[in-house]
Formats: sequence, C-alpha cells, structure tokens
Amino acid sequence: MLGFQPYETFQLLIETGGVDRTNTLLIAACDAYARRGKPTPPEMEQFETLAGRLFPIAGPQARAKGAAILGRAEILSPALEQLVVENIGEDLNSFLQSAVELSEPTMLDIIARYDVPAAAIIAARPDLSNVVLAKLFQMNSRKVYRALAANTAIVPRGAYLSALARSAQMDHMVAEALAKRADFDAALLAPAFFDLSDDDRVKVIRAYAHRETPLAPISKTIEQLTVANQELTKALMKLFSENRRPEVTRLLSQLTGLDEVRCGQIAHDVTGASLFVILRAFGCSAYDGLKVLIHATSHDSDRSRALADFATLFGNVTPESMAYLMSAWRGEVNLLELSKPEYKPFTETSRRTPAALAPAHNPVVEQAIEALARIGIKRAG
Repeated sequence: MLGFQPYETFQLLIETGGVDRTNTLLIAACDAYARRGKPTPPEMEQFETLAGRLFPIAGPQARAKGAAILGRAEILSPALEQLVVENIGEDLNSFLQSAVELSEPTMLDIIARYDVPAAAIIAARPDLSNVVLAKLFQMNSRKVYRALAANTAIVPRGAYLSALARSAQMDHMVAEALAKRADFDAALLAPAFFDLSDDDRVKVIRAYAHRETPLAPISKTIEQLTVANQELTKALMKLFSENRRPEVTRLLSQLTGLDEVRCGQIAHDVTGASLFVILRAFGCSAYDGLKVLIHATSHDSDRSRALADFATLFGNVTPESMAYLMSAWRGEVNLLELSKPEYKPFTETSRRTPAALAPAHNPVVEQAIEALARIGIKRAG
C-alpha cells in the first residue's frame, strides 16, 4: 500500500512487533501517505484503518511526529483529520493555519474545547460555515473577535454586524481592523472614534456624508446655543491661538455635556477631526470652522491637505449627522439603526464626479486655506 509492503504485512508487523516497531511503522506510514498526493478512495480507507490501529499503541513522541507529518498531506478524510488534531500536540495551531481544508466537525470540536488561540486561528480562515461562525461569535474572547474582524471572507451583516460593532466599542484593535475594511460601515465605529488613527477618524466622519440620521438626543441642547454661533467660534479661535487648551476643555464640557476627559482629548487633538465634529454639530460653516481648525491643528506639511479635506466635509456632512455622532460619543443612541434602509448614504462616490472638484486639487480652496493660515499665524504670533 502507498509504495510500501502490502497492507497485510503492516498488520503482521503491528501484531508481532513492540512499541518501537509500532513507532517506526507509524511515522513511515504517515510519511508515505503525505507523499502520496491524492490517494484513491480504497487507499484512503486502508490507511484510515491502519492509522487507527497504529496511533493508539504508539508512544507519545511518535504520535506527535506522525500527526505532524500526516497534517502535511494534500487530502485528509474527517477521520484522519481527527487523528491529527488529537495527536499533534503543540503543533496544532500550525496545522490549523496551514491546512488547505478543515472539516466542520473538526472546527466545532476545537471551538467546543474553548481553546482560544486555536479558535482564533480558525476565525481567520476563509472556509467557515455558518454553523462554525455562529459558534465563534458566541465565544467571549477578544482574540477571536479580532480575527473575525480582520477576516474579509466574513460578510458583516445581520447578527454578525451587530456583534462586531459592539466588540469595536470595547476593543480598539477590533475597531482598527474594521476601519480598514471597505465593506464595513465606518459610521458604526463612532464610539471607538478616539481609539482610531487620524485617517480612520476622518473615515468615520466621511461615513456620515450624504446620509440621514435619526434625531440625536443632543439636538435640543445645540438648538439653544446656535444663536451664539459667531461668539463660539471667536472664543475658540482666541483660546486656541493663545494655546489655552485647558480652558477649551472646560468650554467644550459646558457646551456638549461630554465628560472633561473626553473634552480634553478633543481640545488636544491636533488633527482637528474631533473638533470638526463639534464645530459642524453646532452649525459652523466651512469658513468659520476652518478659522478655528487652523489655530487648533498642528502646522506640519500635511496641514493644507487635511484642511482641504475638512473644507469638503463641511459641505458634505450635515450639522444633524455630526450631532448624532456626538450623541454616539455620549452613548445615547443605538448606532445599528444606521443600517436601516432610510439611513443609508444616498450619494456614492462615482466616476461621474469630476476629479477637478476634489478639494486637495482645487486651487480656489487651497488659496483660501493658505490665506486663512497666514492670518492665523500672524494672530498667533
């Protein structure tokens, strides 16, 4: 069988030899099967019987070595796969990662053991059935959820979408993985906004462009303060130009109802992303908002491009949507409502949008930003 002596010879050797002979036979038989490529059904059946006899009576080291060799085979039946999993020992995770195929029973068996490292490797595989996915999502493990969040073979919808969105609120690594995905609605990452990178924060804001949002609980408070919109921008400009960020923190806390720690993060956010949310929520226009952002943001080489992006966002996101984002920071809304059809974005970026309108390449916008920057630098001096 498989380039060796006939199957009957193996049976005879098993019956007449000791453990050492069995160890040798096991490793040799596993090696022969792994080298065979695609065995015929009779060959696989004979090897299953043989392996089922050899593994139980071989020594621990021989079982582990034989299982590791067998795990490299091109095709394993569920029975052989089970033998590998049961005997491979410390190399189990390597096998789970490299195996071309894994049967559903094997995956479910490992998940049932609550072996978190092994389950996390399974969660990263592209060949997961709905039954396996359901079991993985039931595991209370950050490591497993991080693998699920990064697995682009999993379509985030329904209960899976809800589970991933909730996990992102508790684990910044899950939030970061989801932010990188084109098929995940970044608007659902609002509660994790301050855990994300600068680019991903802007991505969250962009996800609110051209879309309706449910009424935000904070809207009534904002309505009472919008009459003093000009005074708000002037006060913020003065405080930022004089680098009085602790006072900005207190002012934002009074205006928004957010706790002082969060407002401190906003006041010290030199990217301007979180401050943009506040400014737009309170109805600031692009002109007034940019004047504040120029004083609040860092003066590095990427500032003009970042401000150009914000200039566009002032036109693309409504005050109502940014108020909703603020309410998400306060934990007052159920973000999963955004997955309802009426709250889906109604304008998508398309090839019909002229490239000349892109803010980073619009000379008019760039000139306006540069002019504002010069004014801001003079006042700050």
